[in-house]
Amino acid sequence: MSLRRQASRIGGFLSQLENSNSLRKFTIKDSKTLDPTKIPSWSLVRYPPVDPKTVIQGKPRNPASVAYKEYQKLEGARLRKALNRITHGRNIFVYNNLRTNQVVYSLTRYLEKNTVLAQMIFHGKKTVPATLRKDVWVPFYSVHFDDAKVGLRAYHLLREFSKQRQLAPPREMVTITQEWLDKRKPRNPEKVEEFEEEWKDRVGSLMKPRDRARAVMDQKATSVADVAAVIAIQEEEIANGFASGKRGYITRKARKRRRHARKLEQEATEAAAKRVGEFEKTLQRAADIKIEDPTGVGEYAVEAKQVKILWNDLHDAQYARSWPERVSHGELELARDHILPGQKGMGEGVIAHGEFVEKEATP
Repeated sequence: MSLRRQASRIGGFLSQLENSNSLRKFTIKDSKTLDPTKIPSWSLVRYPPVDPKTVIQGKPRNPASVAYKEYQKLEGARLRKALNRITHGRNIFVYNNLRTNQVVYSLTRYLEKNTVLAQMIFHGKKTVPATLRKDVWVPFYSVHFDDAKVGLRAYHLLREFSKQRQLAPPREMVTITQEWLDKRKPRNPEKVEEFEEEWKDRVGSLMKPRDRARAVMDQKATSVADVAAVIAIQEEEIANGFASGKRGYITRKARKRRRHARKLEQEATEAAAKRVGEFEKTLQRAADIKIEDPTGVGEYAVEAKQVKILWNDLHDAQYARSWPERVSHGELELARDHILPGQKGMGEGVIAHGEFVEKEATP
């Protein structure tokens, strides 16, 4: 595939998006500035164009060869990683399983197989899927921070709370209650007596292993409570100087390790910026667009020390007893695919603040 043909392919792809008004989902406001959190899901990013003159395994390869396709796939993985680096840590995207109500956390809008399966804990047979099925995972909510360090700390705490609750669940979570029995009572009157005879003396005892696994896997309500608790914990951490860059006394070796880590981080950042810049030049052959950090614009407009949460279903926010004052709530757009969408009505601002007091309607 020649470079001219690749540019024509890119131009056709972008013109098709513009004609269908789909490009606005990936741009900031009305300018042709692409959102780096959304475009990694494009097939054009997953399989970026490669110059046929590129030396692959010792010589230029035919675009139809296995070596060329494998190299293109690896280049796409590197490009997606470089794009995600632009906003890494400032956004947490949460997905919910339709069947089991399991919850997974991601730093990218799209689900990655290894990230999802790493959060699955074995609770018995058929509790850990063999692979990622995108048709059973739906967007739950997203959390947006003003500082990457604060966001990564929240991501770490959310995964720790989820894992701890599944490995050592509270006894009341796996205890048989009358309310739990009422939900499982069969509708057939002929089977009600048999059911009551089987479970009449089980109230207050532990559930059976299979039922206990289902109860522990259901993290939908507890995930919302965890988010509210994590934000409250971070308020105290921020007040004590967390993420401010100020640290106490550290040893000479620790300072040396820190300098080396910062050097490696700087090199990785420069390499990622170079890769994104090359991809941006490829897109500019067909249209005048840019890839920039969208922080502070539209759905990413988060003030200092503030947190914004966007819900797929606004009623899910009521699972938490209370919300810190620095939290703002909004809604996600309706989407038919598995990729978490953007904010609904970005120009209208948030719909609730703090303790989830709804905004007064304007006449």
